[in-house]
Amino acid sequence: MAMLQVQNLTKTYKGQSSPAIENVSLEIKEGEIMAFLGPNGAGKSTAIKCITGIHPFDAGSVNICGHDLKSDPIGAKMNIGYVSDDHATYENLTGTDYLNFVCNVYRVPVAERKGRIEELAGELELSQALDKQINTYSHGMKQKICIISALVHRPKLWILDEPMTGLDPRSAHVLKELMRKHCAEGNSVFFSSHVLEVVEKLCDRLAIINRGRIIEVMSMDELKGKKEDVSLEEFFLSVTGGENAQEGI
Repeated sequence: MAMLQVQNLTKTYKGQSSPAIENVSLEIKEGEIMAFLGPNGAGKSTAIKCITGIHPFDAGSVNICGHDLKSDPIGAKMNIGYVSDDHATYENLTGTDYLNFVCNVYRVPVAERKGRIEELAGELELSQALDKQINTYSHGMKQKICIISALVHRPKLWILDEPMTGLDPRSAHVLKELMRKHCAEGNSVFFSSHVLEVVEKLCDRLAIINRGRIIEVMSMDELKGKKEDVSLEEFFLSVTGGENAQEGI
């Protein structure tokens, strides 16, 4: 079963003459971790915001676990857990209040909430901060509360935009383990990243976007077969413009 099917997705921002993304197509299968790579400004965040329903798109389609995003937006979004790149939360709430609010939105049964929150907060070492207001959290703690809020309703598809930013090495390790665990349970993960070493070790497949268009979709095995001993960094630079693409890593 395909967890995510994106067909010919196109988005042009008001006042811009050319699309931010154009004819973007990709598919993520059940149990798969897929990375989304590209230089800065290539269209990664725009594509993710369209896929999650944050931004409207001009053409194409997005289907999440059998739900069309335009005709059945609630059904589609109920199957998504999204971690943005800007820690969008209600910062005057405590961590517990915010997570309970998220549980209300996603209709998590009251009897199950406490256990789920405690389990995730324990794994991410955030338990002691849940009774504090989010506006007192550090950058890394805000990232953790966003990760918990994206998983508390047990979504089929977990989407993350630059999730390693601001995390210490231990927390980054826990996040990678959570990704693996999520997929081992039959779910899927789609995340953008500039940390190519993580992508190389963690992912089953990757998609590379450049100047708003998908230029490569392949498995890690296919990457290895393209050229013996080629690294993902070398391949990424070669397909996105050589040395000029280094700023996107």
